[in-house]
Amino acid sequence: MSTNRRNPSRRDVLRAALAGGVLAACAGPQPRAAQTAAVARKKRILILGGTGFLGPKTVAAAVARGHEVTIFNRGKREKLLPLETKAEHLYGNRDPELPADDERGPDGALLHPDGRPKGLEQLVGRTWDVVIDNSGYFPRMVTASAQLLAPHAAQYIYISSISAYATNPDAGGDETTALATLADPTVETMGKEYENYGGLKALCERAAEAAFPGRATIVRPGYIVGPGDPTDRFTYWPIRISRGGDVLAPGSPEDPLQWIDVRDLADWLVTLAEHGTAGAFNAITPAGANRWGHVLQTCVDASGGQAKLAWVPATWLEEHGMGGEDAFPIWVAPTGKFAGFHRWSSARAEAAGLTYRPIDDTVKAILAWYHGEVDRRVRVTRELAEAKAKAGAPPPPPGPDPSALRAGPTAAKEQQLLAAWRASGK
Repeated sequence: MSTNRRNPSRRDVLRAALAGGVLAACAGPQPRAAQTAAVARKKRILILGGTGFLGPKTVAAAVARGHEVTIFNRGKREKLLPLETKAEHLYGNRDPELPADDERGPDGALLHPDGRPKGLEQLVGRTWDVVIDNSGYFPRMVTASAQLLAPHAAQYIYISSISAYATNPDAGGDETTALATLADPTVETMGKEYENYGGLKALCERAAEAAFPGRATIVRPGYIVGPGDPTDRFTYWPIRISRGGDVLAPGSPEDPLQWIDVRDLADWLVTLAEHGTAGAFNAITPAGANRWGHVLQTCVDASGGQAKLAWVPATWLEEHGMGGEDAFPIWVAPTGKFAGFHRWSSARAEAAGLTYRPIDDTVKAILAWYHGEVDRRVRVTRELAEAKAKAGAPPPPPGPDPSALRAGPTAAKEQQLLAAWRASGK
């Protein structure tokens, strides 16, 4: 999900021109009618990151709505992805204890002619209306960024995660649910099983709020899905189903499911920036509005109806070692500690302007995007290997097939499970 359930200093006071934005941010969520009536002025938006999955969509949405966008990152992914050319690009490492580890931009030009790595200090002396932080995973780095920018920006939007909560209340939770904690708040590793992810996100939230009291916006997405997703978690389903045949559908058609389309999330982040909306929000489709069976049937219909869903109960999958939360992407059996995982309230976000496109739109967009994405992955893998060879570096160890889905069971594993299920006679 922005979320991965388990399964990677102070300066002058704000300019007077930002005062209105500060007051709006401190006012908290506005009624939807007031938001609709408000006319957004042109905003200066700084995005920390901006080159992953959510970032490019946010940049594109902000530019399309007439805002000035600056992105700050290390420049690495820009060599691999087509990015919005109307955004200003600054390069450096947001970790104040490390130098920028890539000083060349996408065109190969040396970014820093003096040869000295640059970091967050490049941001000093400028002002922004809004900072959107979608690359903050460790509180020390979020603290450094937020404290540096606090005198120079009216609002700080931090992209957290539903995983920041300590538990999944059985009947569903809202933004008042207790957050996760860590025994060691200084840890800077996700842990072998990503067990630190939620606690680190919660600490990052606190760092943003401490630097921007009353001016911080905390966004907790569920699974972020849609075209451009590098994880293939939701993507597995429309692509696998488009290949036809019997498809193992885990669980029950009535199991709940929640997600957020990356394009809806990006558009909403710009809305939050335009209105200076502060507070904490779950960014996820409405609880109870979607069922697992409807989602998978939508995938069948969108791909021509050639696949047949073979429903296999969660209890049987558990008995055969495929009942864990990561055995099948996106879906998880709504029992035990996961009873409320897909039942989170999104009412507060909806009141602040979050809207949703139908799942049919998301599925069709993924199907239209994916095959070109496979070509890109194959090309990039080849080009990186060629670049290493040209530089005289040893060849990289064999990696996963770049043309294969990055999530979900392999075709062989799926067929093995289906055969065993049929043989069981249940």
